Amino acid sequence: MSEFLDLGIEDKMIDAQTSDDYYTPPFIFEALGVEFDLDVSSPPDGIPWLPAKRFYTIIDDGLVSPWEGRVWMNPPYSDVTPWANKFRKHNNGIALVQISKARWFDEMWQWADALCVLPSNLKFISGQGKTAGIFMPAILCAMGNENVEILKASGLGIVR
Repeated sequence: MSEFLDLGIEDKMIDAQTSDDYYTPPFIFEALGVEFDLDVSSPPDGIPWLPAKRFYTIIDDGLVSPWEGRVWMNPPYSDVTPWANKFRKHNNGIALVQISKARWFDEMWQWADALCVLPSNLKFISGQGKTAGIFMPAILCAMGNENVEILKASGLGIVR
């Protein structure tokens, strides 16, 4: 899997506080092998490699718009708490969040149906198309039995 962590695009390390525009790399979706009904936090034109039927942008405001079906959530890391709370209430989807010393993360650790810690050298895709690491590890969280099975079958790591 390490060959998928470096996409051959200019690498740089970012500070998560500089921007929320860092997108999930394609290999995550290839490994999950599922189409989502909704990406709840997407850039304006969507992400071409993200397999979702629909997406919400900042204009749609995924925090106030209704969530339906299996959701994908890679929320703005500058304010994860409201996204984590809505994800928990929705109870159907897979989220990519940073491991954080925060109350929302403590709660997610307790109530998520499954968790999978991703490699510490995970590279995201910046809004400029470059790869970029973040200064904290990331984790996939699954809610709902089908999503737990998808996460287990993905081969992305150990699922608890």
